[in-house]
Amino acid sequence: MRDAQSFDEFYRCTARRMMRYAYAVAGDHTEAQDLVQEAFTRAWRQWGRLSEHPAPEAWLRLVVARLATDRWRRLHRWRSVLSRTGPPPDAPPPNEDGVLLVRALRQLPATHRQALALHYLFDMSVEEIARETDVPVGTVKSWLSRGRSRLAALLPDLAVETLEANDVS
Repeated sequence: MRDAQSFDEFYRCTARRMMRYAYAVAGDHTEAQDLVQEAFTRAWRQWGRLSEHPAPEAWLRLVVARLATDRWRRLHRWRSVLSRTGPPPDAPPPNEDGVLLVRALRQLPATHRQALALHYLFDMSVEEIARETDVPVGTVKSWLSRGRSRLAALLPDLAVETLEANDVS
């Protein structure tokens, strides 16, 4: 059984030393905080047995060191993958029509935007949208109709073909 009071005392007595140790091992203050937090979380989960351990602080140091090693290995593998594959390609800037469409969509009520997105981006039928949003089919039809009408008013210079061809994601 875990004894919260004895764990709290253990934490108060060892937390600063663990932070200094983790910082020395990891070389980064934020990383050290993460390591110590995870180590104390594991210690709490096993506090029933760990409180009987002859050297619980040594156990905690071992956990911090192993966590740091695991993170270093993951980071090393990630860097290795990046060095082989190179950086990702630059994303092209958004085109003007896409920017105008997004601006117009932001002016619609959330329900109309949701219905339009589900219908046109996910190719969902009116019935499927009604089921997902838990509203009657007629309400979905109304949202789609009003949303399309409002978009047409907000974007009079854009042809429908242009809007459908744009990827606004």
